[in-house]
Amino acid sequence: MELCIDFGGTEIKLAVIEGASILASDRISVTGTTADLDAAVAASRALIERTGAPTAVGIAVPGVVDPASGRMLHANDKYGFLNDFDLRGWAHREFGLPSVIENDARAALIGETSTGSASGERDAVLITLGTGIGTAAMIDGIPLRGVTGHAGILGGHTTVDIHGPVCPCGNVGCGEALASSWALQGSAPHPSTGSGIGTVKDLFASDAHAETRDAFLRVWGATVVTLCHMYDPSVVILSGGILRAGDAVRTPIETYVREHLWPSMTAPRFVVPPEPEYSVARGLSVLAHQNHQENP
Repeated sequence: MELCIDFGGTEIKLAVIEGASILASDRISVTGTTADLDAAVAASRALIERTGAPTAVGIAVPGVVDPASGRMLHANDKYGFLNDFDLRGWAHREFGLPSVIENDARAALIGETSTGSASGERDAVLITLGTGIGTAAMIDGIPLRGVTGHAGILGGHTTVDIHGPVCPCGNVGCGEALASSWALQGSAPHPSTGSGIGTVKDLFASDAHAETRDAFLRVWGATVVTLCHMYDPSVVILSGGILRAGDAVRTPIETYVREHLWPSMTAPRFVVPPEPEYSVARGLSVLAHQNHQENP
């Protein structure tokens, strides 16, 4: 049984999982301060009181995780206080348990290919759409991490418009700088982002901002094409809260990919998790369980 803590863009999601079963879950709002750590501890302890003691902890962060130390190397400003913070030590102090730390998109990919919508797939990519654009890739059953933990997770920071805005990451015309909630909120001004649009979800609530919505869909499609060209997956997992809009998001992206894919490539299968809010937690449970088995 594993305690899973997902430091998400707007919420911290928590779950206690045993096998493929979610025994209990909770979510708390993010403040962007160290108070989030205390709130996560309090909510976790409340879950443990309901389920019994877990044997390990899995923690996901929206940034790059150093494979050796488990520390987060870089993330957005909201979780700046976690940069180089010893999350393993924190988990041991608060819960007395071993832990694993993973990038959130990579954890979501592991969750969906283990017990989720792409169960059993060995060559897959995942893209999460919302506050930012998260990506992850798996080849022959191995989640890509690379020498410094960056492999596969920076798909949202590939250039889709060389004349686009400078992204806070330092690159120009990134998909995330053009089509994300924070781009809408003015962090990365661009002609396609109009005023009066709060979040990506608002784009699909009506046809009031159809032009911006269609521009976002093209950017997302172009990003997925790049992922397919790089990793040659058999399945593409589309995730994030915006996928609640269903075919209004999935169909245009899939159509764009099929129209722009390298001619000799076989078009991948597209899946949408039925419970995307638990993708990360499911992956963390798998990783924490494996770590506990290998290092009891």
